[in-house]
Amino acid sequence: MASFEIYGGKKLKGEVIPQGAKNEALQILCAVLLTPEKVTISNLPDIIDVNKLINLLQAMGVKIEKVEKGTYIFQAKDLDLDYLKSEDFKERASGLRGSVMIIGPLLSRFGKAFMPKPGGDKIGRRRLDTHFEGLIKLGANFNFDSKEHFYTVEAKKLEGVYIHMDEASVTGTANIVMAAALAKGKTTIYNAACEPYLQQLCKMLNNMGAKITGVGSNLLHIEGVKELKGCYHRILPDMIEIGSFIGLAAMTQSEITIKDVGYEHLGIIPQVFQRLGIKLERRGDDIFVPAQESYEIDTFIDGSILTVSDAPWPGFTPDLLSIVLVVATQAKGSVLVHQKMFESRLFFVDKLIDMGAQIILCDPHRATVIGMDRKNSLRGIQMTSPDIRAGVSLLIAALSAEGKSVIHNIEQIDRGYQDIDIRLNNLGADIRRV
Repeated sequence: MASFEIYGGKKLKGEVIPQGAKNEALQILCAVLLTPEKVTISNLPDIIDVNKLINLLQAMGVKIEKVEKGTYIFQAKDLDLDYLKSEDFKERASGLRGSVMIIGPLLSRFGKAFMPKPGGDKIGRRRLDTHFEGLIKLGANFNFDSKEHFYTVEAKKLEGVYIHMDEASVTGTANIVMAAALAKGKTTIYNAACEPYLQQLCKMLNNMGAKITGVGSNLLHIEGVKELKGCYHRILPDMIEIGSFIGLAAMTQSEITIKDVGYEHLGIIPQVFQRLGIKLERRGDDIFVPAQESYEIDTFIDGSILTVSDAPWPGFTPDLLSIVLVVATQAKGSVLVHQKMFESRLFFVDKLIDMGAQIILCDPHRATVIGMDRKNSLRGIQMTSPDIRAGVSLLIAALSAEGKSVIHNIEQIDRGYQDIDIRLNNLGADIRRV
């Protein structure tokens, strides 16, 4: 198990380019299964989860050519469908939650799909009912082998239908949209997820010949087509990494320019950090964060304590709540962080408390942070990363802390952040991989 040694208290300075969006990349990679033609994808992040999915596609028979760093050509012309019943497939696919999105494309193109129960971050239960209920409405037969933890979905033909989703699941919406793209007739999805990742997927599918309208809203209309062709697609900058860099600049009193952020796709992310008192300036498609000695958390109009909570897009993404929580520890003022969508994502707070933060964990979903206004610095400790987002939040805390911190299980961080230690060291950080 690899670890990071971090020597904190250093001010950083410079420019950083965000990687391609991990969550978009996982959807886009699964979509290459919808066509036998070549699909070129650029700005793919070189991270563990994305590379695992690329390797899985290759094992399934997808021909893959690396053009240059971050750019690949995929061709799913001759797939080995028997491989989907192999032990190797079960082992590979069960280790990556994003692999669940191969179901929709395989079902719509080949009439059958297989999937082991996927793993992923230990951030709480994430049920798959929404995925399969939508596919069943399209005409699929579903079976779950509880002993083998293996899902099977089959259909002689899929037919368009009205689907009112019980939750605005991003990956669930992606699976249903990809299945409906090749179904017969018109599919309407209400309460669809409308995150930028999903918008990008729909944009790609339309470039492949799909007929999807309502993109960007929670009401999608998909007119099924007989086949899809190849295309070129570029992944957006990762908005989670962009938010992480904003938080990092504030915590370490650093002057950082975040380049090429795709600002129009960031939603309310900049405004949420501004409500925490962080100054930031849009410069074209860059975000400039000046060095700040102090930043003060806003209150509601009546003077009550600010609450920051997550919500389906266009609300605030749950992936940045842990960053908000860490940033608030050195702010002036208090904030209630309410994590509504996952029940275990605040279970890294104990590490911050050990570092000297003033936090009250109210329950699995809520934490109150009393900002210290830098009067007492965090102190370096040894800790273990529980998941991707908490791991980076702890890394930011360690970079602002006095002394040496050690973070174990950094494979979790590597799953979502490309060469994060190298890129931050280029800004003046002192992070050692041991």
